Amino acid sequence: MTETRLRSAVAATAYQKDWFQSVRQRAAAGEPIALLNADAPHEVFRALDIPYVVTQWWSSIIAAKRAGTPSMERLAAAGLPDFSLQYDAMPLGEQLLPAGERPWGGLPTPRFAVAERSGDVTAKIFEQWGRAEGTETFLLSRTGADPVPDRWWELVPRDWEQAFGTDRLDLLQGEIEDLIGWLEERTGRRLEMDRLAEIMALGNEQAQWNRRTRDLIAAARPTPVLVNDTMPAVMAPQWQRGTQWAVDAARALYEETEQRVADGVAVCPGERRRLMWVGRGLWSDLGLYTRFQEEFGAVFVWSMYLAIAADGYLRYGEDPVRTLAARFVGITDQLYVPPWSAQWYVKEALSHGVHGVVHLVADDTPGSGFITEALEAEGIPVLEIRANNADQRSSTAARIPERMAEFIRTRL
Repeated sequence: MTETRLRSAVAATAYQKDWFQSVRQRAAAGEPIALLNADAPHEVFRALDIPYVVTQWWSSIIAAKRAGTPSMERLAAAGLPDFSLQYDAMPLGEQLLPAGERPWGGLPTPRFAVAERSGDVTAKIFEQWGRAEGTETFLLSRTGADPVPDRWWELVPRDWEQAFGTDRLDLLQGEIEDLIGWLEERTGRRLEMDRLAEIMALGNEQAQWNRRTRDLIAAARPTPVLVNDTMPAVMAPQWQRGTQWAVDAARALYEETEQRVADGVAVCPGERRRLMWVGRGLWSDLGLYTRFQEEFGAVFVWSMYLAIAADGYLRYGEDPVRTLAARFVGITDQLYVPPWSAQWYVKEALSHGVHGVVHLVADDTPGSGFITEALEAEGIPVLEIRANNADQRSSTAARIPERMAEFIRTRL
């Protein structure tokens, strides 16, 4: 097994750490910053030059720095639940840690906290942010699709009106316009539509590079890259979407992967079993993804991060606000809601030639059973593990490594 990390992953991680310190500096100088959930329209904040930190990314840093458990303990001590939607709630607990225990110096108190109402708990978490001095919350609606389109990944780049439906798009477009006005009123800034259109175009360019990388990895035998490298290499630029740096980073990942394929690099030279990780990354134990290579020749070749970056964000349209609504209105459907999600995971499993799937099911992921059922119907064995990816207490209790080893021995 090669121990050489992807240069693009190392560079992306370093950039994100430096960028976070610049956000802290801007906040210290009195600039407003925002905390956004992954399903909020980030591009609005970039167009208004409001620095934003993504809840799930910050939770992944908290977990990776082993501050997840104390963060959740602080929430419990404050009388708040510590057992539900930890991936969303963890940053609230991080705010309560002693200064010396906060990762990277800690998240500054945000001026704005914005999320989609993807469930009652998420809304309550962001309402808590709005109770903090100096922070205001803005919540967007969560809608569902009826009817559901077939093979959504072929429709959504250009035929998104057909894919999502006019009513859903009308509602979210109106709410994004309200959000823009709300932010303009509070910051004194004005959003320029030409600037938003430029940001949308850069996001599409980035997604095209991610699609090329995903397709390259899907076709490669043996796999040339580790998923615990592609995760940061994809996700750090994802949270910088709409910048030239993010486009260049996505291109660098593609070119490095392409060179590895050409050079015949194998991260697991004895590759015998190709695995797929369905669900959020296990940020507190990224070493899990390589733990089964030597004994079993089992290598993870797929995670949702590169795949959704390839299929989930491409949107072309004349009106940048409506096109932005199309980018975000169905993001939860694509990942979690059947048959959107189930059909997509099957497509990805088949294209990557996987022999088995580890399916990490969180308490807020609807339709997980349908995803497992669809994969099993294609003859692909699935191990379901119910745990929270960011909460080490939960993942430890789930005995993930032991169950994975048993799964590989008995079913693969």
